[in-house]
Amino acid sequence: TYAIDEVPPAVQRLLEVSEEALWVGIRSAVLPAETRDIAQAIQRFVERKGYSVVREYTGHGVGRAMHEEPQVPNWWPRKRKQQGQWESVPLGPGMTIALEPMVNSGLAETEELEDQWTVVTRDGSLCTHFEHSIAITEGEPLVLTLP
Repeated sequence: TYAIDEVPPAVQRLLEVSEEALWVGIRSAVLPAETRDIAQAIQRFVERKGYSVVREYTGHGVGRAMHEEPQVPNWWPRKRKQQGQWESVPLGPGMTIALEPMVNSGLAETEELEDQWTVVTRDGSLCTHFEHSIAITEGEPLVLTLP
C-alpha cells in the first residue's frame, strides 16, 4: 500500500503499523518456527496497536506456482475449537513463503463485491496490505522481494 500525496496522520499511522507488522512476521520466521508463530506475532502486534487483521485472506507458499501450500495466516484462533480452520505447518530450510498482513482500521470482516474481485471492509474502514516473499534459512529469513 502506498500513499499518494500527503495523508492524514491516522492513515499514516495505519500504514506504518501495517508495514511493521510485515517485518514482525518476517522476524518471527526463524527455525524452529511454524506458520502459527508468524500468525500469532502479526496478530499480537496489530491488535496491541488498536487495529484488526483480515482473516479471510492469507499469505502462502511460493514455488513453481505463485500460490501454493502452506497457507500462512495473519491471525491465529485463541480457542482450540476454532483452530480447525488452520493447520500449523513447521517451517524448514529452503521453504519460500509470502507474508501478507492486511490490517484494518476498524473491524476485521471483509466482503467481496459483485465483480468477484474487489474486496472491501464490511464496516467501510480503511485497509492496508504489505507483502514480501521470504526464504527460510538455518539463520535469519532471506527477504527475496526487496528492490
